[in-house]
Amino acid sequence: MNTKDIEQLIDLLEKSRISEIEVSRWGKRIRVSRQNGNTYVQSSGVEAPAAPAVVAPIKQEEVPGEDGTSLQGIAVKSPMVGTFYRSPSPDVDPFVKVGDHVKKGDTLCIIEAMKIMNEVEAEVSGVVLDIKMDNAQPVEYGQTLFLIEP
Repeated sequence: MNTKDIEQLIDLLEKSRISEIEVSRWGKRIRVSRQNGNTYVQSSGVEAPAAPAVVAPIKQEEVPGEDGTSLQGIAVKSPMVGTFYRSPSPDVDPFVKVGDHVKKGDTLCIIEAMKIMNEVEAEVSGVVLDIKMDNAQPVEYGQTLFLIEP
């Protein structure tokens, strides 16, 4: 099961009145459910699918910075609803900081969803311009997490 399959399940759930969809293929199971307005994705089986860093097509965006100026770069969006973590554990340095240079495939953060830790990877190489989330904060599907200048 690939990312597009999961995205289609989420879209189907959001457009319908059903509250849960479960699909099994080749020993892997994906369950997408909606509870209290939030969408959850749970996977089980031989291996869980990796979370993509960007769900939407890659494009330049302009985002307001903390000092009121606007920043332009690639927005890395949350692929799911969950809890945002900047590091693998509380006593370890964050994966990235503002100003760090990242390569395509580098881990930027972890999103915990349904007790599954999903690594969010950089979709492009570049410099981290902004981190939009605080550690251990809830995130929504499609919410901007990072801004990267390619």
